[in-house]
Amino acid sequence: MQLAFVIPAYNEEGLIGRCLESVTKRVKETGIDAEIIVVNNASTDRTKEIAEGFEGVTVVDEFNKGLVHARRAGFENSTAELVANIDADTELPSGWIETVLSTFEKKPELVGLSGPYIYYDLSAWNQFLVKMFYGISYLVYLLNRFVLKVGSMIQGGNFVIRRSAWNKAGGYDTSISFYGEDTDIAVRLSKVGPVKWTFKLPMRTSGRRLAEEGVFQTAGRYVLNFFWVTF
Repeated sequence: MQLAFVIPAYNEEGLIGRCLESVTKRVKETGIDAEIIVVNNASTDRTKEIAEGFEGVTVVDEFNKGLVHARRAGFENSTAELVANIDADTELPSGWIETVLSTFEKKPELVGLSGPYIYYDLSAWNQFLVKMFYGISYLVYLLNRFVLKVGSMIQGGNFVIRRSAWNKAGGYDTSISFYGEDTDIAVRLSKVGPVKWTFKLPMRTSGRRLAEEGVFQTAGRYVLNFFWVTF
């Protein structure tokens, strides 16, 4: 297998279908040999039923609730060297797979790759705030990776890792429930090899949770956890 998609899902009956439609479409377009694994994380709705209706999709049950538990279950049930971690409310854009494969091919030493979210259903003002946040985050990423050399940056729900490198890094830390899991991956993986963050790998996603929690509140939580885990 060239590429595996790991998609954690907890009660995502409303969006998991759109996600899998986009993934299966892009896989078919590129003609690659890919694994698509949905991790049903103790859902109580029709998430599992909907996912099982897609040809070529494998559904794995993980009854320990939590994002990191789900990511680990998907990783352990896949075999590809490149493992793409996306979320059940995301939509794979055209060219995403090609960008991933070409980037890793050009840089064999690369162990991780990530990019930003495009929140397709947020207001114009909130989208502006998100762009500002990404701009600041990118500067911090450059400082940490190339100057301080203390880690990198990964966007949870839009990142790809090398299996061999992640095994060397020790795998998933299930003591982390949600916030900080992507930074933990970036920090530990960067000790094995380079982890790249690029605007050339955007992922479409729903901003419903961001709108509910508030952009500033969510950004504050991420910033706090980023610096806590990094340093």
